[in-house]
Amino acid sequence: MFKKGSKIYSIAKGKCPRCQKGDFFEHGLTINPLKFTEIKKNCSECNLKYMLEPSFFYGAMYVSYAITVALCVITFIISKVFIGLPLLTSFATVFIALMVLAPLNLRLSRILWINMFVSFEEETTHP
Repeated sequence: MFKKGSKIYSIAKGKCPRCQKGDFFEHGLTINPLKFTEIKKNCSECNLKYMLEPSFFYGAMYVSYAITVALCVITFIISKVFIGLPLLTSFATVFIALMVLAPLNLRLSRILWINMFVSFEEETTHP
């Protein structure tokens, strides 16, 4: 399941969806908000152009929205139902979780989005 050739491998490791060798993001995990979501222009191994078309990653907003909704629901249920926090505190917990995880959400939504359109190609020569 978590081996090279699977979409999960590309997503978890932040690798190129086509060759799964080159890095997708310009920088690793960093606390600098300006560098956190920078994407390379091309794959260093197979030369896949990551921006498949102009404004390609605008579609990642839909993925980000779905992740945000899921995170809100899960955080609210855990804080309200399982921990038993008051309603206002539960909403504050949801807000804090969204702010803390926003950079990870952006990275995850972009790598998920490109993996929806580009498939793994094993050991083929690329231009």
